[in-house]
Amino acid sequence: MANLETPCAGEKDGVPLLCLEPGFRPAVLERLCFRTAVRASRRSRPLKLAVATPSGQVISVETVVYGAPNEVEAAANVRHAERLVKSLLWIGGGSRIVVAGADDVAAELAKIYAPGGERAFDFASMTRIYETPLAVESVPFEDAPAASEPQNGLGRHFEGCRVGFDLGASDRKCAAVQDGKLVFSEEVVWNPSAQADPAWHRAGINDSIRRAAAHLPRVDAIGGSAAGVYINNRVRMASLFRSVPPDRFDQEAAPVFEFVHDDWKGVPFAVVNDGEAAALAASIQLDRNGILGVSFGSSMAGGYVNGAGCITGRLNELAFVPVDHSASAPRDEWSGDRGCGVNYFSQQGVARLAAAAGLVFPVGMPLPEVLLGVQALAEKGDERALSIFRSIGTAFGYTVAGFCDFYPLVNTVVIMGRVTSGAGGDVISREANRILADVFPSLETTVSVPDDSLRRHGQAIAAATLAEIRT
Repeated sequence: MANLETPCAGEKDGVPLLCLEPGFRPAVLERLCFRTAVRASRRSRPLKLAVATPSGQVISVETVVYGAPNEVEAAANVRHAERLVKSLLWIGGGSRIVVAGADDVAAELAKIYAPGGERAFDFASMTRIYETPLAVESVPFEDAPAASEPQNGLGRHFEGCRVGFDLGASDRKCAAVQDGKLVFSEEVVWNPSAQADPAWHRAGINDSIRRAAAHLPRVDAIGGSAAGVYINNRVRMASLFRSVPPDRFDQEAAPVFEFVHDDWKGVPFAVVNDGEAAALAASIQLDRNGILGVSFGSSMAGGYVNGAGCITGRLNELAFVPVDHSASAPRDEWSGDRGCGVNYFSQQGVARLAAAAGLVFPVGMPLPEVLLGVQALAEKGDERALSIFRSIGTAFGYTVAGFCDFYPLVNTVVIMGRVTSGAGGDVISREANRILADVFPSLETTVSVPDDSLRRHGQAIAAATLAEIRT
């Protein structure tokens, strides 16, 4: 894990002072406090946690827990390990949890990550994504699996006539790119999460592709990004299809992109998580690798371009990663867990903080409209609106420091998406950088915001470069 031993500035009784969320307890500081207490007990034992996929990818983290624990310490051991496992599952993804060095902790985690357990949602999600039941395995510390990260080689293909699309919960974007130059981009409002018929989604995706294709002499390749989990162009988990009945999901929603591929006569086609497209877009524009891209939109998505400039096989579903350990943290409506990223770094986060800032919007007002209202006030310098983005930025600074435990060699974190448009994005990045500089200077990591055009359309443009044109 990252060497974060710097005491936190701007705290009261160990709690960071956020202007609108004084109870926020960053995951990174909670992990640091736990490790410090364990070492001070002089009864520490090493623990390594790993999550592995069926294809052989392994992401891991090493920590310490209490040896010969009493009842309170044993519970603390499990809580510490469980929050780390949850992070590993949604950052890396996997079908097997390996606990190296603590049989007692492994036994408790097996109860938690099981049908009917506290993390039944995560068990079911990983089981569905990897099509094999999520299992917990206990091994001696020295038998912990080594980290392994396959690279998929997608992206950075600029030749030819390409169409890219980006599917969000409130709009879908498309871009036409010819030999690396943008010739057309467009944004269309839609509401996919409320639609039960996957044919509706298929028609909307095809409509965006046709709109972009109309500005090209031909279509050589199509690439897309969307919120959710996609493996080999199949939908494994996505809020865009949350209203599709379970009995129709596997047959109609899961292969929707395969159907679209067929509609376009087998043109080279690739789909990735929208966070991966955000990271790829930033890497291309900045000509820099080692980038973590985070999309603040209807949900929270992440993507990672490693030091070699490649997208890896990680899930990067940061929406479900725990960022706040407070017992009163907001509960995610989908997973049922508290303190997950989606409740802080998305349209939901803005709407949730609006009331705390003293802003009143009509009951039932759609989240995109609430966001636009807050952003309009921020552009006018309204202190209430600006305080929302300051609070989000402060929380994000701590969250970035926590992500560095799992993403090696990240020099730049780029934020994109609808929430970062306008003055709000600049406030978020400024506050996040303040926290990183003041509290975690050893990380040498910075948060940046690309120009507004790239923030809104960069994912669609990057998606256009995903598929390789076959000769």
